[in-house]
Amino acid sequence: MTFELVTIPCLSDNYDFLLHRDGKTALIDAAVTAPIEEELNQRGWGLDEIWITHHDWDHIDGVDELRRKTGAIVRGAAADVHRLPKLDIAHQPGDVFEFAGAEVSIIDVPGHTLGHVAYYVADAKAAFTGDSLMALGCGRVVEGTLAQMYDTLMRLNALPGDTRICSGHEYTKKNGEFARTIEANNPDLEQRIADFRAGNPTMPTLLSLEQKTNPFLRAGLQSVKDALNMSDSDDADVFAEMRRRRNSF
Repeated sequence: MTFELVTIPCLSDNYDFLLHRDGKTALIDAAVTAPIEEELNQRGWGLDEIWITHHDWDHIDGVDELRRKTGAIVRGAAADVHRLPKLDIAHQPGDVFEFAGAEVSIIDVPGHTLGHVAYYVADAKAAFTGDSLMALGCGRVVEGTLAQMYDTLMRLNALPGDTRICSGHEYTKKNGEFARTIEANNPDLEQRIADFRAGNPTMPTLLSLEQKTNPFLRAGLQSVKDALNMSDSDDADVFAEMRRRRNSF
C-alpha cells in the first residue's frame, strides 16, 4: 500500500503535512490545530504521531492541543528538548525509526536553527525539510552559520531525485523572482515560474526540479559563479553570497 501525503496550508504561508498508510497517520509540524483537525475529520483518520522539525512557534503551537485531543506521541530533536513541547521520543541525527511499516530517517539540517532536523521516508519518496530546503530557496540563516546551511543543502541534495520535498512555507513566488536575478537565462526556471498558479500550494516539489531551478543547490555551477562575478570562488562562498543577497531582496 502506498503512502498518502496531504499538504495543509496554515496561517498565512505555513504548510503542515499528514502522512498516512495502513491506518496510521503522522503529522509533520503543527502550526495551528483547526485546519489539521478539519483534514483529519474529513478523511476519517486518527492521529498517531507528531514529528517536529524545529522550535519556531509557527511549527509547534498546535502540538500540545493535538496531543491532548488525539493521544499522539511526539517526536523531535534531542538537541532542542529544552525549547520544544514535551517529547515522547527525542531523536539524535542519524536515528531511524519505524512508521506504518516504513523506515524514517532523521537528518541533521542546521542553519535556520540549531537542532533543526528533517524526516526522510524512502517508501513515501518524501523528505520533510521544515525551514531548510524550500521550493526555489532555503531558509534564512538565523541561529546557525552559512557554512552549516550549505552543508545541510548538500546533504539533502544527495537524496534520490524523485524525493518529494515538503518544506514549511510558501515562499515560492518571491524565491522565483530572486532566482531570476541569478539565472536569467535558465529555461527550466522560466518554465517553472510560468507554471505558478496563484493560491495553489507549491508543496511538495520534486528534488530533481529543485536541482534544475533552485539557485542555492546550483552554487557549484560555473555559470552561476560567473553571474555573481565569483568565477574562482568556493561553492560554499557562492552560496553564502546568494543567501546574503536573498536576505535583502
